[in-house]
Amino acid sequence: MAEIAKLPWEKLSGFNILVTGATGLIGSCLVDMLMDNPHRDYQVYALGRNATRAAERFLKYQGNTAFHFIQGDVTRPLESAVPFHYIIHAASNGSPNFFVNNPVEVMKSNLFGVANLMEYGLSHGMKRFLYVSSGEVYGQNEAELLDESSYGYVDILNTRSCYPSSKRAAETLAMCYAGEYGADVVVARPCHTYGPHFTESDNRVYAQFIRNVLNGEDIVLKSAGTQYRSWCYVEDCVSALLYILLKGESGQAYNIADKNSVVTIRELAEMIARIAGRKVVMQVASESEKKEFTPIKHAVFDTTKLESLGWQVSGTMEEKLRKTIEASEHS
Repeated sequence: MAEIAKLPWEKLSGFNILVTGATGLIGSCLVDMLMDNPHRDYQVYALGRNATRAAERFLKYQGNTAFHFIQGDVTRPLESAVPFHYIIHAASNGSPNFFVNNPVEVMKSNLFGVANLMEYGLSHGMKRFLYVSSGEVYGQNEAELLDESSYGYVDILNTRSCYPSSKRAAETLAMCYAGEYGADVVVARPCHTYGPHFTESDNRVYAQFIRNVLNGEDIVLKSAGTQYRSWCYVEDCVSALLYILLKGESGQAYNIADKNSVVTIRELAEMIARIAGRKVVMQVASESEKKEFTPIKHAVFDTTKLESLGWQVSGTMEEKLRKTIEASEHS
């Protein structure tokens, strides 16, 4: 994980930090990292829809006066009187099954989420807004290495595009609030992120593969697995978010990826199978499953801009996948 002890934590001193999507993969890890800071002198507010999941995930903070859970949905106006000085908007349905079955809700969570949180923040002393977007904003792309200006093709009439299209629009909306109302906005674009504590409804490929091996099954691959892309372990992703929050330039977007973790889906499956002592087996995908597949075949991120903030990452993907599997066994 990148070094976070040397970050300018004093910027958060005495302030309130709101994390939306707090029970999700990235949001919950972010809450942990904020709470585990030994020099913490700020308040952490975790907003999520599922109070039961939050109670289980954040049990260790019960009775801690610096932690607060808010049950809520970002598609609705925020009902609170607390001034949230830093808002990190990580709430979004990022699992492909939602793209097919709930595309309207996916778009609402991204667009309405930014609008509702911005309106609240601007009237309650917000200092900075960090929008956790996605590398899917780059669409289908011919670039060998995607930097922050590498915008490609998205088929806007395909309902699967609910995710990249609304992420693009949400970024623009956030920047419109910056331009019109003076909001301080930074954007993060994580690549495919993996780690423990993924939700039961998450059907992204890594989660499916890990469920397979934890159930004592071989990994089922439903395509040739040739899609080549950047990956990032969730703790590395969250450390990058903190660098962007505390050191990022206002009005800028930053890619998040581990340049040592670039593999095909098949290589990912084989790596997880090798760790768990299982095999990879092929199975023809159903027509409904094919609708969830992303058309993006190649997505390798350039992280030069993020690294200019001082962010670095170490360790191998296999080590981090092993850590993910071991933690998932006990969760």
